[in-house]
Amino acid sequence: MFGRKSKLKKEFDEQLRSLMIETKEEWEQARGIERYLNDYDEEVIIRRKIAESKHFYLYKEAKARRLGNN
Repeated sequence: MFGRKSKLKKEFDEQLRSLMIETKEEWEQARGIERYLNDYDEEVIIRRKIAESKHFYLYKEAKARRLGNN
């Protein structure tokens, strides 16, 4: 029973890590696009803020799970 729980935790922790990497890349890409715009584009700013919010939500979840660099 405990082996299965450990296996599931590792599986979901790995999914969380990969999702965090994806959202960080998405956030960095949105920041880069925003940086190269000449004029104020509300849609691009909103996309960046959404990507940033997703990344930091996942970061807080990883911190709550005590997900380290293991």
